[in-house]
Amino acid sequence: MNVAVCVKQIPDPAAPGSLQPDTKNLVREGKLILDDSDSYGVEMSLQLAERAGGGEVTLVSMAPHEETSGLRTALAMGAAKAILVSDDVLAGTDALGTAKVLAAAIKRAEPDLVVAATESTDGYTGTTPAQVAELLGLPSVTFAKKIDVSDGKVRVERQTEAGFDEVECPLPAVVTVTAGVVEPRYPSFKGIMAAKGKPVEQLKVADLGLTPDQVGVAGAREEVFDVAAAEERKAGEVVVDEGDAYERIIAFLEQLKLL
Repeated sequence: MNVAVCVKQIPDPAAPGSLQPDTKNLVREGKLILDDSDSYGVEMSLQLAERAGGGEVTLVSMAPHEETSGLRTALAMGAAKAILVSDDVLAGTDALGTAKVLAAAIKRAEPDLVVAATESTDGYTGTTPAQVAELLGLPSVTFAKKIDVSDGKVRVERQTEAGFDEVECPLPAVVTVTAGVVEPRYPSFKGIMAAKGKPVEQLKVADLGLTPDQVGVAGAREEVFDVAAAEERKAGEVVVDEGDAYERIIAFLEQLKLL
């Protein structure tokens, strides 16, 4: 079974981020890392391919400056190859534009199944996978905590607030996985060395049959008008137990609607 995984390469969350003063977009310069959310999708896809007894996992990504650091991490985990779309005209692309690029790249992989994280940890729109499915004309299942594939169908346990739903749909399909559903494997030294020689197909927007006005700032349907600093965290209240501490803590949690 061939699986395509959408992976995003993001600035290291451990380092202070910055915004471009004119567009207020996140600065994406230098080395980028594999989005931690996507490591779950990669692991889930590798397990599905292994259980199927054949096929391969293809990474699909969009990043500036032909950046491949994050892709190499996923290749070291076990993915077979990658498709990277990198083009200056992609600067300022919104979620829909990203979906157009990813959908066009995914077509080249001709996968049986497309897997993605529920949302990226730098954008948090959570809309791109569903848009990819719509553009490809495929069924979309979100918030998967378990995926099984057999007889040309994918069966998903879809996480809900009350538990989970069991969903079944024909292949190919687009499925998003939630974080924590599997334990992503650490790349071995052998895997890291092998990843250096795995193929990464690098494409421009024109290679996908798209035009510059469909992506980037020109094609964006969303715009950031203003950015404000988050409110500084206030000092907490110290509760000294004088025999009524539990009552005060319960009242505090009830005020926050946590009880």
